Amino acid sequence: MSKVIKSTNATIQNGAAKSDGKLTLSETHISFEPYNKQLGLGPYSYELSQILSVKKSKAKGAGILPLSSDAIEIQYKDNQSQTFILASKDEWLALLSVAN
Repeated sequence: MSKVIKSTNATIQNGAAKSDGKLTLSETHISFEPYNKQLGLGPYSYELSQILSVKKSKAKGAGILPLSSDAIEIQYKDNQSQTFILASKDEWLALLSVAN
């Protein structure tokens, strides 16, 4: 198992659906483990080499109305993307930009 670099509580957002959980960055992977596994939003784990880009994003109410700018969006090489609402978004952006 690879060394954990950073871990935090985060909310994954997919359209109007949201789920709270734990976002973890290791030396080789980014992973999200939801607290409520019955919602169907995780768990997810991607190799860092699969990250295409990371950018600032917005948390949205009902999946449409911007509520806060405390979010990041990760785009993967398989055309999947994930939006995470979290504290210290600038630190996460820097860590993920260096990691991929």
